[in-house]
Amino acid sequence: MAALFSLIAGAVFGIGLIVSGMANPAKVLGFLDLAGPWDPSLAFVMAGAIAVGSVAFLLVRGRQVSMLGLPMKLPTSRHLDRRLVGGSLLFGVGWGVAGFCPGPALTALGMGEGKALVFVAAMVAGMAIFELLERRGQLRTAGA
Repeated sequence: MAALFSLIAGAVFGIGLIVSGMANPAKVLGFLDLAGPWDPSLAFVMAGAIAVGSVAFLLVRGRQVSMLGLPMKLPTSRHLDRRLVGGSLLFGVGWGVAGFCPGPALTALGMGEGKALVFVAAMVAGMAIFELLERRGQLRTAGA
């Protein structure tokens, strides 16, 4: 049952990205390009997502299990460390250069966008390198 709801949630998310234009890297880059013809539509999409997410987090506050009976896995740490800041910076640079972040890239890949294939391949390679370094213990002490 959880897999079915995950599929439905992913489909709704992907459709939302397509309808809002956020699976189009040119639209995202238009938002990030403050010196050119700025496109503020991404700000409205983000504000809507934050509003919906805030309501959802308020509704589940204090719950130990989801409506499907699965354990709730909400973040508990409020600590900012080098790994979080560095990862955020790396994410932002990648987003600004490519116009993609993971969700829209996967959506665009499903739509047959060639540039998304390059982004997703680089994303998977980065995740694999992170896992390799994490398993070797090289990243555990870097964030301290």
